[in-house]
Amino acid sequence: MELTLFNTYSTAARFEIVWEHGTFIACRGRRGYRIELYDLGSFFSEVWYNPENNVIALVRGYKSKKALEPYLDKINLLEMLES
Repeated sequence: MELTLFNTYSTAARFEIVWEHGTFIACRGRRGYRIELYDLGSFFSEVWYNPENNVIALVRGYKSKKALEPYLDKINLLEMLES
């Protein structure tokens, strides 16, 4: 799937795509959200989950390397190569 097509889907549909085809990489927290990063082959996706009200607030896809910076201290590249 291409990023431009992915971003045309609803939040619920994007979540289903990530859940079925994404590979979990890392998670972080921000402003009460649990934000999970997934690899979808040709792009990355973040799932923003609010545990307080049990709602997925946002699912976005991107290719920007700058957007990956918040995860750099959470990713162990050696573990990724072993799997």
